[in-house]
Amino acid sequence: MSDVDLTLDPALKALADAYGIATDYWDWQGRHVLVPATTVRAVLAALDVDASTPEAAAAALVVREQEAWTRMLPPCLALRSGRTAQVDAHVRHGDRLEVWIDLETAGVWEHLTQLENWNPPRDLAGPYPGGGLVGEATFEIPDALPLGYHRLRARSTDAAGEVHEAEMVLIITPSWLGMPAAVGERRAWGIATQLYSVRSEQSWGVGDLVDLEDLAVWSAAGTGADYVLVNPLHAAEPVPPLEPSPYLPTSRRFANPIYLRVERIPEYATAPEDVRATIDALGRGLGEQLAGLDVIDRDATWTAKRAALQALFAVPRTPGRSTAFAAYREREGAGLQNFATWSALAVAYGPDYVTWPAELRHPSSPAVQAWAADHADEVDLECWLQWALDEQLDATQSAALRAGMSLGVLHDLAVGVNPRGADAWSLQDTYAQGISVGAPPDPYNQHGQDWSQPPWRPDRLAETAYEPYRAMVSTILRHAGGIRVDHVIGLFRLWWIPAGAGPRAGTYVRYDHDAMIGILALEAHRAEALVVGEDLGTVEPWVRDELASLGILGTSILWFEYDLDADRAPLAPELWREYCLASVTTHDLPPTTAYLAGDHVRLRERLGVLTRPLDEELALDEAERAGWLDNLRAHGVLAPDADVEATVEALHRYLTLTPARMLNVALTDAVGDRRAQNQPGTTNEYPNWRVPLTDADGHPVLLEDVFTSKRARALFQTFQG
Repeated sequence: MSDVDLTLDPALKALADAYGIATDYWDWQGRHVLVPATTVRAVLAALDVDASTPEAAAAALVVREQEAWTRMLPPCLALRSGRTAQVDAHVRHGDRLEVWIDLETAGVWEHLTQLENWNPPRDLAGPYPGGGLVGEATFEIPDALPLGYHRLRARSTDAAGEVHEAEMVLIITPSWLGMPAAVGERRAWGIATQLYSVRSEQSWGVGDLVDLEDLAVWSAAGTGADYVLVNPLHAAEPVPPLEPSPYLPTSRRFANPIYLRVERIPEYATAPEDVRATIDALGRGLGEQLAGLDVIDRDATWTAKRAALQALFAVPRTPGRSTAFAAYREREGAGLQNFATWSALAVAYGPDYVTWPAELRHPSSPAVQAWAADHADEVDLECWLQWALDEQLDATQSAALRAGMSLGVLHDLAVGVNPRGADAWSLQDTYAQGISVGAPPDPYNQHGQDWSQPPWRPDRLAETAYEPYRAMVSTILRHAGGIRVDHVIGLFRLWWIPAGAGPRAGTYVRYDHDAMIGILALEAHRAEALVVGEDLGTVEPWVRDELASLGILGTSILWFEYDLDADRAPLAPELWREYCLASVTTHDLPPTTAYLAGDHVRLRERLGVLTRPLDEELALDEAERAGWLDNLRAHGVLAPDADVEATVEALHRYLTLTPARMLNVALTDAVGDRRAQNQPGTTNEYPNWRVPLTDADGHPVLLEDVFTSKRARALFQTFQG
């Protein structure tokens, strides 16, 4: 890379700053990195900003600086409850202006204080035909507004009586979220699992929502657990091959029907005998097909399960069930219709919408509407599948709470979506084109990562008042006691990688975190749920402070908790954060038994994701583990002669010495599993997200085995009492 590539002319740098694009950053090794000009220009181009030459960048900067003056009101503002803010209104100079707030609850807040504003009027086109002077008036948003989505309205009247009106969304978010009342001041603990891996005798080769319900009820009634944290249950493709990663879904708002328990759908009980016989035969045939496999075969499961679900869809519904289905469709509105239309189109043309006929590649196309009308049954099927999921998600959460859980199911929100999937198609105007999201190099993937996901455009999110984001979060929280946000730093900034550039050639793009985090807290408040942010990796310290100030929990993984003021010694338990979910491991690491053996280092070397020699990495890893085990012994939780199982228990017991408000144990640790679910930075080199639950010897563990496992009960007892 030449010095010229790293030199930004002043206009380009100012333009990048104006759009929240980083032109430099500090990497994981503490080095100051300058972002290449080619990267900055490519990111600006994805925001429809031409910065290809210094002259173009200078012209774009002028447009950006005048942007607010060309509209009466900004698109939206998110503000924490109890704080004041200012809103600038731009009107034709000399016109009379009225401003008020229509509250979400139908009331009106009529009196807004106008503040002094000495900015002179500007001579530009503004929001009025014919141009002329545009003035700026500033109003104070009061600090006593209720939580919710309100509308600030403005009306200007000129000397001739001509009226111009505008409105903006005003989002008042909680100043504090914290723990739900059901938890109160006590500490909560629970289990984390990848649901697809937790199979029972009744599930069709993939753990399903009834398996989740049974796990939740057993862990609540039998061990006193407060929650079960699961992988993202987001929607996947409707036809094979299915993307195995739950973190690369086709939609984050809607769920994956592979998790349905066919026999629990009410129409199964009322179906004619021959329909039930067909469904039962599909289940038996699948069982024979999967016998002996040591990986999850989603394609086989979904092929059989979809055929069974189609048979149930054809069964007549009772009047009450038909009414409930219609009510669900009306509530979900255009979002559901678009998702169902994409799914039906994907069955017909394949799941990559870029390969469809040109007239079908945008949801607003008249051809799409006509196609959906002509294929109403196929679209109805996809809507029905989501309704069935909504019912089973509701049943699972309700059963967990009835069994005694204070929280129930905690759902996981992935960072992004498949670039050719349902959300990318239906919300394509909100996503940046020619960009993917990833991560810069870090200790665990020293080449950086490209997650192949398009990022939301900050400007387009604001223009929609964050409606797609709001709909997604509220839908996930509808049947949940909480939400874990994967890579929560992505609500503050994301690593944007221009197409073809590679993860090292990316840069950070900032989002309005007051809006992103605030809306998350508002929806969680309404659902009486908690929020856990996965804040591992390269995270600016102020971000963790911001999350803590809102009562959003962070994530603390034992192996990553070091005292930076004591030469990276293991962090003493009393120094851990209070507002965090604390665990020994995570789904991006092998289970603890394997971690203790250094399996993760050897796996990364075998897969080619190390940049340092294997011996050096093993030595460093062994030193870190030895330091932790010495620390456990010093705190009296690990005996000198402890075996591996006792060491795993001691590591979890150490968590109880911390002030962490939530403790977590991985189900893989409870049964002695050794295989990692995922190796970051790889795709097909390792069977990521296809690993079933097994014991220490690699034998399959069914859900029924978990219920009778002495090892699991012994590990859970470390968190009881």
